[in-house]
Amino acid sequence: MPRSAHADWTPPTDRPDPVKLLLSAEDPRLADLVSLRNARMAASPFAYLRGSADMMAADLAHTQDIGVRVQASGDAHLSNFGIFVTPERNVVFDLNDFDQTLPAPYEWDLKRLAASVEVVLRAKNTTPKVRAKVVAGVIGAYRRKVSDFAGWRALDIWYASTDVADLVGVMPKSARASMLLDLSYADRARRKNHLGALNKRISVVDGHRRFLEDPPRLRPVRESGQELDEVLGAMDSYRLSLSDEHRALFEKFTMVDVARRAVRVGSVGTRCWVCLFEGPHDSPGDPVFLQLKEAGPSVLEAYLGRSAVGHHGQRVVAGQRMIQTAGDVFLGYATAPVSGRHYYVRQLWDVKGSSDPSRMDLATLTRYAGLCAWVLARAHSRTGHAGSISGYLGKGDSFDKAIAEFARRYADQNAA
Repeated sequence: MPRSAHADWTPPTDRPDPVKLLLSAEDPRLADLVSLRNARMAASPFAYLRGSADMMAADLAHTQDIGVRVQASGDAHLSNFGIFVTPERNVVFDLNDFDQTLPAPYEWDLKRLAASVEVVLRAKNTTPKVRAKVVAGVIGAYRRKVSDFAGWRALDIWYASTDVADLVGVMPKSARASMLLDLSYADRARRKNHLGALNKRISVVDGHRRFLEDPPRLRPVRESGQELDEVLGAMDSYRLSLSDEHRALFEKFTMVDVARRAVRVGSVGTRCWVCLFEGPHDSPGDPVFLQLKEAGPSVLEAYLGRSAVGHHGQRVVAGQRMIQTAGDVFLGYATAPVSGRHYYVRQLWDVKGSSDPSRMDLATLTRYAGLCAWVLARAHSRTGHAGSISGYLGKGDSFDKAIAEFARRYADQNAA
């Protein structure tokens, strides 16, 4: 397969109707949030791209690949990267969404990233020549980093991370501010923790901490019933997914309140709750917020086969642990005993930050997208064979240009 073949994108004659495909995805979602999802997706071409991972998966299934599989993100657009804290409390830049993760061709992640860069650049009214140069440069950053990783030991690749402190020296000052990658932001991110969330989202009622009403983002669940039973049953199942030491830590905390949460564009309408836990000291200084989020099949499974991990929450957790360096000690999965639905659990509001690509200037967006490509190269090198990928991509820029051409053609399709 010549590298130039990756430029191909022609809608197949049996291409699913996008509206029908999106409507079919509404069936398992909460009906009162579907209109919110549609409104968010209709806001811009980039918002539509973010919410239509299932449509792009269907389209990518008609493209060629060379047969090298990695643990793919499955949804590697620009907004699915961000800042996190590791268990050692170091602030790093990494992937932040794993709902669609599955073993897949590495090209699929690259094409989704490239398409998102092209779509955001179009919103800035850049010229086709500039867009082609920027997108090819992003893919070139991936190609060079995979080539670098091909010479590393497996353990060294596994431990590699993008520490914010290390990035400060290579980023111009103007770019650091708009990318939220300066040391002062890292310090602020460390303060954007559970205590900050406690002050913003919690009130004290009759001596008890309770979530504040913030529709449609946050709606407290107070009355006993099917919804609360779903949460309690799932959380009881979740504890069994934790390792012994993390389960011992979790059991020091007691759940005191629950609220339903409307999440970001692609996941709006899926079942999601935030649970407030208090530690053994029963003081404002010992809270933990855990997010319980519904997990369904990856959108890639319809074209690549069912996941070898039968539990969709476990699939998300396993994928995250394989491709993200910032491990969450409370990451786990659950099954609600009554409904049988699958969920995964992770900490919320614990030293996290993100950037808005649509608000970046051209120079900053170019650097930011290159950083995303670096993270993707490391994720793919961790779970795939960097030497095989690098050997195919080569040292020239023919693959970079081909993916840039694909992004141009696919952005046309996305706009349509």
